[in-house]
Amino acid sequence: MANALRALAMDAVQAANSGHPGMPMGMAEIAVALWHRNLSHNPANPAWPNRDRFVLSNGHGSMLLYALLHLTGYDLPMAELKRFRQLHSKTPGHPEYGCAPGIETTTGPLGQGISNAVGMAIAEKLLAAEFNRPGHEIVDHRTYAFLGDGCMMEGVSHESCALAGTLGLGKLIAVYDDNGISIDSEKGSIKQWYTDDVRRRFESYGWQVIPNVDGHDVDAIDRALRKAKRERERPTLICAKTIIGKGAPTKANTGGAHGAPLGEKEIAATREAIGWKHAPFEIPDDVRQGWDARDSGKRAERRWKRIFSAYEKENPELAKEFLRRTSAALPLDFQDKVKVLLAETNSKAETIATRKASQNTLEVLVPALPELVGGSADLAGSNLTIVKGSKPIGKTDASVGQHSGGGNYLFYGVREFGMGAIMNGLALHGGFIPYGGTFLVFSDYMRNSLRMAALMRIRTIYVFTHDSIGLGEDGPTHQPVEHASSLRLIPNLDVWRPCDSMETAAAWVAAIQRGKGPTALLLSRQNLPFEKRSDQAVVDVQKGGYVLSDAPGAKAILIATGSEVQLALAAQKLLDFPVRVVSMPSTSVFDRQDENYRASVLPKGLPRVAIEAGVTDFWRKYVGLEGAVVGIDRFGESAPAPELFKHFGFTPENVVKAVRSVVT
Repeated sequence: MANALRALAMDAVQAANSGHPGMPMGMAEIAVALWHRNLSHNPANPAWPNRDRFVLSNGHGSMLLYALLHLTGYDLPMAELKRFRQLHSKTPGHPEYGCAPGIETTTGPLGQGISNAVGMAIAEKLLAAEFNRPGHEIVDHRTYAFLGDGCMMEGVSHESCALAGTLGLGKLIAVYDDNGISIDSEKGSIKQWYTDDVRRRFESYGWQVIPNVDGHDVDAIDRALRKAKRERERPTLICAKTIIGKGAPTKANTGGAHGAPLGEKEIAATREAIGWKHAPFEIPDDVRQGWDARDSGKRAERRWKRIFSAYEKENPELAKEFLRRTSAALPLDFQDKVKVLLAETNSKAETIATRKASQNTLEVLVPALPELVGGSADLAGSNLTIVKGSKPIGKTDASVGQHSGGGNYLFYGVREFGMGAIMNGLALHGGFIPYGGTFLVFSDYMRNSLRMAALMRIRTIYVFTHDSIGLGEDGPTHQPVEHASSLRLIPNLDVWRPCDSMETAAAWVAAIQRGKGPTALLLSRQNLPFEKRSDQAVVDVQKGGYVLSDAPGAKAILIATGSEVQLALAAQKLLDFPVRVVSMPSTSVFDRQDENYRASVLPKGLPRVAIEAGVTDFWRKYVGLEGAVVGIDRFGESAPAPELFKHFGFTPENVVKAVRSVVT
């Protein structure tokens, strides 16, 4: 069974003339022990809620996962394995969520997969605490992850694994492919740059560590997995010693097996060495039957359905809610609550910081949406992500019983990247809509997890406060200048920079209703005035850009976001000719509107001026070369916010000057 994995990996990589055969060949026996003896899954229903989750954190070894999915019976035919790494195949170079059934997350950037797994394990823990009842454990599954030296070295694994130990995630089991090989030397040895004591590191996190397991002994790996499954209060790391490229006569245990095809001669010699006498991509019937998990998977799901049926009879409302949550459907009354929220926000007309407006909105949303799981990277008191209905998530105490360890708010500590990757895992698991907060400038630390959320089109919500030089005295290290524009460049990430409480509430609603993609909310530290708007404008807010204040016979258009909208309105009053003011809290949402709507907001022929306390180049797509942008193309200064805005030209008078420069 292990050799079937080796053969498929080396054959597919060779056919593509590209890929990483060494890891699949080295972890083959580990895969047999997990997927054949321990993993609870159903190839006929990859979305079964109580399945075990499997994450291939060392995603460069993607052929291991593709081979496992194919052999165990998922809808991934051999033709797709033969098209490994080819255009539009279901077997891309790294596993991609949504591309083939059975792939739980997109992996490739090292360390993120194990961090996603932490999020998945948290999700299982929270769902179990919320829904399980004595005698009816409808949520009872594990999260498994494979990871390698690269994952260990990447800093995000330190962030997420430390938190996993603190939270006591007993159903998280990771297998470390300890092969001591990397690419960056002649023989691939990592001893020049990686000498961490992995065992002590993870023990210090609070993990159970099972060291020195022979990664090529299926029985030894199986024993370690069973020991890990008995541990309920600590996550487990199994340190498995392996040989990268196991079976290849000359390239095993070398960097050459890591990231390049073995070559026809080496593959032929490998076939001889491991006794694999079959042609490329040929799997004998007895091996196929040994791997086939379709019947066992159906039996496992049928057992769970019997448990759920009994649960449903005794707890009909809970069962109904569980099915809603795991199907990602919003509550039936959510739209009614949204209407009330927006109407009340509009009627209050508060002059407050948009971070405070966000908190006010969450005070309504958190009780209305039990799937909301919040958090903050040690800044809850500043980004205001915590509300009255927030219950901190802590370590499970087994002595309290199965309902312990619940909650809806995570204190991530100063771990922005870990927070982003864990949020992705929470969203991928199902049953939750995660949101997490930090200062906008620190979105740099979590950039890759943001990108992966956008790539996977999953619903994660980022609360980024202190959105401009308006944060003041903390100075340029904390003042985001390029961040709003750079986030807008990430495909499929919706970025909202609201100007007041009304736009903030609308942004939150849009983020929650958006089922296929992440959203970033950029919020102010300083108070912003409530802007009066027409009934139509209240509706149009959720279109991303709209006419906030019009003027008959307008000779120019002012486009502004966030705290700069008030400058546009003030300039409109100072000018001696009419101009239109457009608020554009979300450029991506506005760009998705139909052409007629966009033209009604930004009609052709009128000169345009954009105003935002950030870099100017982004706004050229809206104002053109003939227009003007009032922005900032340098780093800020340390001073009170009003002084900074005046110093950098964010005044009504300077906006008036810019408008006059484009109106002939």
